[in-house]
Amino acid sequence: MSARAYTVAFEGIEARLVEVQCAATPGLPAFTIVGLPDKAVSEARERVRAALSAMSIALPAKRITVNLSPADLPKEGSHFDLPIALAVLAEIEIVPRDEVAETVALGELSLDGTLVPVLGALPAAMAAAEEDRTLLCPDACGPEAAWVGATQVLGAPSLAAVVRHYTGQAALTPAEAGEVQTDTHPRDLREVKGQERAKRAMEIAAAGRHHLLMTGPPGSGKSMLAARLPGILPPLSAAEALETSMIQSLAGLLADGGISRTRPFREPHHTASMAAIVGGGKGAKPGEISLAHNGVLFLDEFPEFSRPVLETLRQPIETGEVVVARANAHVRYPCRFLLVAAANPCRCGYLTDPARACSRAPNCGEDYIGRISGPLMDRFDLRLEVPPVAFTDLELPASGDSSAAIAARVAAAREVQRRRYADAPHIRVNADAEGAMLEQVATPDTEGRTLLTRVAERFGLSARGYHRVIRVARTIADLDGSDAVRASHVAEAVSYRLAASPQV
Repeated sequence: MSARAYTVAFEGIEARLVEVQCAATPGLPAFTIVGLPDKAVSEARERVRAALSAMSIALPAKRITVNLSPADLPKEGSHFDLPIALAVLAEIEIVPRDEVAETVALGELSLDGTLVPVLGALPAAMAAAEEDRTLLCPDACGPEAAWVGATQVLGAPSLAAVVRHYTGQAALTPAEAGEVQTDTHPRDLREVKGQERAKRAMEIAAAGRHHLLMTGPPGSGKSMLAARLPGILPPLSAAEALETSMIQSLAGLLADGGISRTRPFREPHHTASMAAIVGGGKGAKPGEISLAHNGVLFLDEFPEFSRPVLETLRQPIETGEVVVARANAHVRYPCRFLLVAAANPCRCGYLTDPARACSRAPNCGEDYIGRISGPLMDRFDLRLEVPPVAFTDLELPASGDSSAAIAARVAAAREVQRRRYADAPHIRVNADAEGAMLEQVATPDTEGRTLLTRVAERFGLSARGYHRVIRVARTIADLDGSDAVRASHVAEAVSYRLAASPQV
């Protein structure tokens, strides 16, 4: 009977169990790996052979065949080195077969037998926990994988240490979870002079995860405001931190095995490709929208992004997930993010400044903002004009509430929403509410419905726009501590909906 070891293959953030079978049979000496391996997996035989040689272990003069089952599942990455080596060692009776078969292993081998850290230790630990198996990984991956807590994680510095563990010479010490990382230098909204209306819009966006578009001339503070948004968002819950960290693990963004409770803030450049934003490339890696899951995606110079890239955002914004389709696989990543976009009013940036009047106004502004399609514009709940700040105002003392005070109000509103949607696991914040649930929790009072009806008729609100106004009004009511959505809440929500662009 062939020896067996276990590892995982990644499909998005899902880690699928792979059985590594090894058989040494009579015949011409050879070392073959089958089961749809990619180039990195096929090269594992040379790394394994060299690592065993460094330990003075000679392969038998037989035909060694390693099969990665299921054979029709694509296998990618260098993390197959360690499980292949374990299966070979079990087959030639260096380590006990039964103990190896109870372990999920991943790790890359150096030619001297040292274990090199690999991506995906956290999702691999989740898969090991589901199978009730121990996870064996490189030392550097141990603190990251140990966050799962539901399974034992063993970190090893080398293949020799793994052999000593299985032969009872020196047991490996279980890994401990890494440190919780905190943002030691948060940016405060009080540092932004003026822009009180913009700060209010940021608070509403943070409380209900409503997408925000800011337009204004260069230097008006749009990027400063966006950079301070994470400081008013509540910390990630334990479940959200695990979700976010699994994606970051696949992208190699977890430093020293530590998990952060601070929400992600991603700000890709406007030259980013579609694969960089949505996901794809070699191995269908997660893109920026997935790396911003449970956090903020800030797109500065929004109209400068290519049109195809912008249009790919429309479906993920609605569904909260993205499917990266490839010829041999469909990879699914979560992407529930808060989209904050910033744009100049026109190409020169000074369309609204009378002192620097644009000679092409108003066509310059219409052409520039017109790069954002109507359907995409319709998905912004809050639209805000950010006026320039006079240089004389920069000498005034800081004004408005601090980020800590605003964060407390946002956290209180989020807690109200958590209790409200406790029986609807797919809804976390007001931005997710729809259908009967939205009607149940966010229908305005009589005066508010009258106002909203008049606005819808006067400005031609789309059905999506109508519901997004109601969601924003519900969030404003939550910040106000009101159980009912009143006309004042609807009026404020409408004021943000009709600003900054002709589309409603």
